[in-house]
Amino acid sequence: MTDSLLKRAGIGTVGPKRELDTRPDEKERGITIKSTGISLHAEFSEEDLQDVIAKQPTKGNQFLINLIDSPGHVDFSAEVTAALRVTDGALVVVDTIEGVSVQTETVLRQALGERIKPVMIINKVDRALLELKLSKEELYQSFRRTIENANAAIAPYVDPSLGDVQVHPNEGTVAFGAGKDGWAFTLRQFAVLAAKRFGVKKEKMMERLWGDNFYNQQTHKWTKNSEDPERERGFNLFVLTPIYNIFNTIMGSDEEKKGTDPDVLALCEKTGIPMKGEAREFKGKALLRDVMQKFLPAADALLEMMIIHLPSPVVAQKYRAETLYEGPMDDRNAIAIRDCDSSPDAPVMMYISKMVPSADRGRFFAFGRVFSGTVKAGMKVRIQGPDYIPGVTKPQIRAIQSTVLMMGGKTEPLEDCPAGNICGIVGIDQFIVKSATLTTDESAHNLRVMKFSVSPVVNVAVSPVNAADIPKLVEGLKRLSKSEPGIVVKRSPAGEHIISGAGELQLEIALKDLEEDHARIPIKKSNPIVECKLPLFVILTNMF
Repeated sequence: MTDSLLKRAGIGTVGPKRELDTRPDEKERGITIKSTGISLHAEFSEEDLQDVIAKQPTKGNQFLINLIDSPGHVDFSAEVTAALRVTDGALVVVDTIEGVSVQTETVLRQALGERIKPVMIINKVDRALLELKLSKEELYQSFRRTIENANAAIAPYVDPSLGDVQVHPNEGTVAFGAGKDGWAFTLRQFAVLAAKRFGVKKEKMMERLWGDNFYNQQTHKWTKNSEDPERERGFNLFVLTPIYNIFNTIMGSDEEKKGTDPDVLALCEKTGIPMKGEAREFKGKALLRDVMQKFLPAADALLEMMIIHLPSPVVAQKYRAETLYEGPMDDRNAIAIRDCDSSPDAPVMMYISKMVPSADRGRFFAFGRVFSGTVKAGMKVRIQGPDYIPGVTKPQIRAIQSTVLMMGGKTEPLEDCPAGNICGIVGIDQFIVKSATLTTDESAHNLRVMKFSVSPVVNVAVSPVNAADIPKLVEGLKRLSKSEPGIVVKRSPAGEHIISGAGELQLEIALKDLEEDHARIPIKKSNPIVECKLPLFVILTNMF
């Protein structure tokens, strides 16, 4: 998914390279382990801009998207929490085949708890066509069930300040596609084409392209009557039929045929898909991928959905301020956060959600979001930890060495970072354990501490192979604890060094990092032990 967005922004390269998987083990396992941030530039046409303006105020057609690719595995839920705190919208990816999983529901709960608006993409649609060979109606019903299950998880979270956050294809908040092959679509894209054909408004067409709306091709009329033998569901006819035609034409032909197959060329010409150069030599799945990427580019659908339906910082901070700030809502910091004020006299309020290891061994970037004011090099800030109490605790006051833009595994220097954006801070990592509030106002309260959805209940005891390496182990454990939001390091009553995580996969990764990066010594580890913290219920029965 993110490869498509990076390629559109002129950052990524052609093909599924997993650009935001910056660790070797992420590429090997094919999963995301660490949340990785990147900033992308996008430009909208004047016609599309009208839909953005209808949802929220905006200046011009240039957009900056701060994107964080976070893990989907339950063991790394703490990384998701850290990402949600510094963002305003969530793109939730759901599997077409498996549907809404327990982790999907967990992520939705986490997002809504932080007042983050979700949009959704149903992924791996290609598998439903090539492997399961579902009919158009079967695929529609599968999509409908998935969306209903997602909305059932969202429904209990009623928040007047957020409004209705359930996702609906006919409102443009659900996309469908295949991330690995780089294609996706929303109903809005097809509604624009169909609206021109029928001479109606695209909003009306979007309503007809979902649900029990059927089109009779003989009478050229829409009906709700599903018993009409001449009718076909609008979604199936106008959305799925072109996609099925492409799949059937390319994958239904002889695998040995070249891309110059007359049927394929005729189809591409009819749909306006260019077939030039080496594309004419593709065949099979490679040809299918190339044609679908040109017909329905994933980046177009994702950018459209995010820019139109997810809020800007100026809009989001108005309703998020009261859940973010611990102090009174009428003090200058709360007002600055609510207004997303980046003026020179606005107090700086920044939340550091995680510590990102830098190339300089043992040092970290303090990664977070500026909620008010403007952060820049040389500025002195108050570093208020999670336990800070105004007027009681004395904070550290330190100067920021520099600010950097996080671009996947790389960084770019920044002159300053205004409110509403995310960045990395250099020079204050020694004074932050995991998270902190940075401010320039002496009377400022903290930004609320993150609430994690999972607890570190799986424990492993570690010790160095050589007793002389204990100081290196202790220092390595400090670095590990700082770099992992969901890892807890402690000493047992017996004096053992214990690492606690949410699951065995998280601990496996953490132990590997400890041995190879943080401590750089051979270590011994015990078998994982699960801590059970369940309440004990006693039932007393009178037997006489």
